[in-house]
Amino acid sequence: MEEPLDLIKLSIDERVYVKCRNNRELRGKLHAYDQHLNMVLGDVEETVTTHEVDEETDEEIVKKATRTVGMLFVRGDIVVLVSPPLRTT
Repeated sequence: MEEPLDLIKLSIDERVYVKCRNNRELRGKLHAYDQHLNMVLGDVEETVTTHEVDEETDEEIVKKATRTVGMLFVRGDIVVLVSPPLRTT
């Protein structure tokens, strides 16, 4: 590997984890990407985490909403982290 995107290149047709801005996480099969980290993911599981404060008890309430999407285009400017699949050697 010579460049950071080489790691992404090795993950084509593999399931990857993508952490995005606004507490959004994606897990899906990487079909394509470009130099801006725009990506096309298939069989995607999207999880959105929200934090609220109960006004009566001042307790933090964490809610997670999950949905499944068949094909998803991810714009590169929202991507925080891409984790390739675990490889054993």
